[in-house]
Amino acid sequence: MARKDFLKIIQEQRGKKKAEKFSGSFLDYLHLLKDDPKIIKLSHKRLYESILKSGVKTIDVDSKEYRPIFNGDKLRVYDYFSSEFYGMESVINKLLRFLKSASHKGEESRQVLLLMGPVGAGKSALIDSVKRALENADNHYHLEGCPIREEPLHLLPRSLRKDFEDLLGIHIEGDLCPVCRHRLMNEFDGKYEDFPVVESSFSQRGRRGIAVVPPMDANSQDVSLLVGTEDISKLDLYPEDDPRVLSLNGAFNVGNRGIVEFVEVFKNEIEFLHTMLTATQEKRVPSPGKNDMIYFDGVILSHCNESEWNRFKSEHTNEAILDRVLKIEVPYVLELDQEQKIYEKMLNSSDFSNAHIAPHSLKIASMFSVMSRLSPSNKCDVLTKMKIYNGDDIIEKGRVKKVDIKDLKAEAGHEGMEGISTRFIMKSLDAALSDSDNDMITPINVMDSLLRQVNEQVIDNDKKEKYLEIIQAVIREEYLKILESEIAKAFVTAYDEQAQSLFDTYMDNAESFTTKSKVKNKITREQTEPDERFMRSIEEMIGVVGSARDGFRSDVTAFMFSKLRKGEKVNYKSYGPLKEAVEQYLISSVKDIARIVTASKTRDDDQKKKYSDMVKTLIDDYGYNEHSAEEILTYASNNLWRDS
Repeated sequence: MARKDFLKIIQEQRGKKKAEKFSGSFLDYLHLLKDDPKIIKLSHKRLYESILKSGVKTIDVDSKEYRPIFNGDKLRVYDYFSSEFYGMESVINKLLRFLKSASHKGEESRQVLLLMGPVGAGKSALIDSVKRALENADNHYHLEGCPIREEPLHLLPRSLRKDFEDLLGIHIEGDLCPVCRHRLMNEFDGKYEDFPVVESSFSQRGRRGIAVVPPMDANSQDVSLLVGTEDISKLDLYPEDDPRVLSLNGAFNVGNRGIVEFVEVFKNEIEFLHTMLTATQEKRVPSPGKNDMIYFDGVILSHCNESEWNRFKSEHTNEAILDRVLKIEVPYVLELDQEQKIYEKMLNSSDFSNAHIAPHSLKIASMFSVMSRLSPSNKCDVLTKMKIYNGDDIIEKGRVKKVDIKDLKAEAGHEGMEGISTRFIMKSLDAALSDSDNDMITPINVMDSLLRQVNEQVIDNDKKEKYLEIIQAVIREEYLKILESEIAKAFVTAYDEQAQSLFDTYMDNAESFTTKSKVKNKITREQTEPDERFMRSIEEMIGVVGSARDGFRSDVTAFMFSKLRKGEKVNYKSYGPLKEAVEQYLISSVKDIARIVTASKTRDDDQKKKYSDMVKTLIDDYGYNEHSAEEILTYASNNLWRDS
């Protein structure tokens, strides 16, 4: 591209920006407002609408997007957050409920929103996303040269406001700041209709409508960081009460009409927070020196961890501030699939995006993080609880085990407020990738990396013991089950066809058994008694024995007939218990798989071909590469079929 082409693009963009932005007098602004009264918005409403404009849909029990962990709650999914945050629908709903109520000038409009949760739960990321939403909001109109970019309607005297409210169909809130009041009288001779009005966007980097207050120690805290200062160089020229000495560059000045974020809010001294209380309760902040209070319109967002919150609320002297705080708990994600999506997103956005991620690697990492966060239950073990929260069927003695999530949640209390953080897992994944000679990770080296990270972590012995047990016992055993099934499927030619054939044969026999009829051979048309031996061989795979057989056969038949009546397709995967039984039967029937996987030096030509075909299937159909396929097969030979 030629130099002039670059220049043309730059100039066109610059010209477009200039053309789009409004610039005129207050009188021009009134005409603009007459045509479109909706351009006047308070901060909460502007932020709420900027998020809402991306789209929203409701999730209820009948929705395809419904997940069991929602626990019957009707939730809204906001498109603005859907591609960035996973498993946080409940938190986001509470956040948007706050903004909606505040936008209607409810009590929430005079409250501080506090996100409270453990490290790495997504508090900061969520607030950062909200700030970006404001940066993408429609431009706002303000008085030219105003240090707090205030609403131009503040120019109107009180005596005329009711007339203009009726004329424009709006409500005017707020007062003119000292700086603009002085300019109005001295530069424009009180003729507010001539005061210039301009249009601006919101920008954190440009300090336009978005301010961030970091935590500070007692020695460095100064209220001027919030409300601005007096310009010492001008105190020799003007008296102390002259607005021209003001330098309104504090957080509440910068964040007016937008957002003020308090990072780790309760690490600040109590005196420092009193200004926040005034801003929320009275919508006023002090001005530096001897000038009047300044009107403030902004969304105050804050975040902290649980220990800071507990410490702060234990002090009875903090009651006034606590009364103005709306707390939203931000727990860790407790759904396996959603947690895995987080790591997929983070890896895709890193320099490791081109690395080979072997199947189940991120699932193993996610299993560890989720199980570390779950509270113990008397109703089931931690692995089962994880699967229930994830919406997986729990098969027990040939039936789908029904466990009420409501009972589990009630028993758990505020679950998800402690455990392994997302950052911990990402460090483990990064370490595994960095240590790899082949620029890949597998479930095996993920488990190794997790073990190293846990052993190196400064945590108490009880937690360390718990975490090590999860990795070495629970996750390892679960992965071996997954691995055994996957290798068998890769080994068996036309696995799905064979599984479907077994399913069809079983259903024919189970239906005949249930209806007390005979089985008709589809080729010979010969009618025979149901094959009791065959049915039992399938049922035994999942522990269905004795008197339980009759009930299982009846349940399977009724379930399938129900599916067919609804016009739904039926295959071997349709009914969880039977699917597991068929797969286990098929896997167990493969007698020579162990020998082929383990005996590399003694394979005959036929076995070598079967091994090569299996590796090819793992690569082509399951997503492995040559190195990861070899690694998992070696692991299987050492752990699954060592004694075969």
